[in-house]
Amino acid sequence: MKILYITTVLPSGRRTGGEIASQSFINALKYSGHEVLVVGYQRPDDTNQNEHEVVVEQRYIETEKSKYYSFLWMALSFWKQLPYSAAKYYSRKYFTKIKNILQLNNYEIIFIDHAQLGWLLPLFDRKSQIIFIAHNVEHQLYETQLKNAQKHLSKYIYKREARLIKKMEDHLAAFSKQVWTLTSHDSNYFHAQNKISKVFHLPSSWTIPPKNSTSKNYDIGIIGSWTWKANKSGLEWFFQAVYPHLPPNISIHVAGSGAKWLIERYPNVKYCGFVTDAQAFMALAKVIAIPSVSGGGIQIKTLDAIASGSPIVATNTAMRGISSYPSAIKIADEPESFARKLMQLLELNQDSELYNNRLTWSVLRREHFYDSVKSTVSSI
Repeated sequence: MKILYITTVLPSGRRTGGEIASQSFINALKYSGHEVLVVGYQRPDDTNQNEHEVVVEQRYIETEKSKYYSFLWMALSFWKQLPYSAAKYYSRKYFTKIKNILQLNNYEIIFIDHAQLGWLLPLFDRKSQIIFIAHNVEHQLYETQLKNAQKHLSKYIYKREARLIKKMEDHLAAFSKQVWTLTSHDSNYFHAQNKISKVFHLPSSWTIPPKNSTSKNYDIGIIGSWTWKANKSGLEWFFQAVYPHLPPNISIHVAGSGAKWLIERYPNVKYCGFVTDAQAFMALAKVIAIPSVSGGGIQIKTLDAIASGSPIVATNTAMRGISSYPSAIKIADEPESFARKLMQLLELNQDSELYNNRLTWSVLRREHFYDSVKSTVSSI
């Protein structure tokens, strides 16, 4: 089949969890033998482009790096009555690019990846075989932010965003032939708008390294994109609530952009900033900590942590969307329990049974994901 895959930012660089998820679907489609054309924006500092990708234009993606563009997006949001998170991606260039692509070729299936692209729907009619990939129930994330907001302006912004993105994602779900989600919770929500709402159990993008292939350089490793508020809240919870229960002689390494506030703040903590090889960083840790306290959808770094080969302590929030998992993962939501389980894993040596358990789990999950995508597309 000829497939058009429309997304926010070209995901082949796999910089964020959302991009990793998008690329996993693209890989599965291509593995099934389909011809896939991917359309999206490109970050200004990204020069790589695959032959099956079309760049709409270079554009800042993260608000923190966008300089004055964030003000333009906010103005556009009010002018067009769009959610701010959708206004970031709105452009006439994108409209024109998709229109030209549709005039040149006929596509049997069109994927719209992320609710924030719902403004592209006027380009399609009811005969179009559109599949909406919903990474989260977006409005619920903003409703959570609304509950936690303290200032009146923040409450207004989050309330407006939740209302507008709900309208956009509900309309997109109802218009599409199918909705693909990453968790049962999200699928249950969209089932009200579209009876063909399916769950796909996303795999890790990594393969587990050979046992004992790397030496362990530090005790606890934590990695994430800390510019995202939900991730930042989890990291703050770890250091405010869990860290005081840990002995001062263990080494903790934190990787990922947006946590410079950690520099020289704790004597046994090293902030590594952005790392080019996240799997190598995780593999060097004796234990991985995933202290998530909020968020929606499935957490990609949890899947990748399992594939890193290192044992894991995670919160229940970090395990959302993962109904079964290897025995090397320990779950704790209370700070003292989280710290205690970290120390218990640090004192244990990994055995072959635990390693093989994670390897088998990751391999089977990837095979199931690819098979699910293949069989679903072939039935359309």
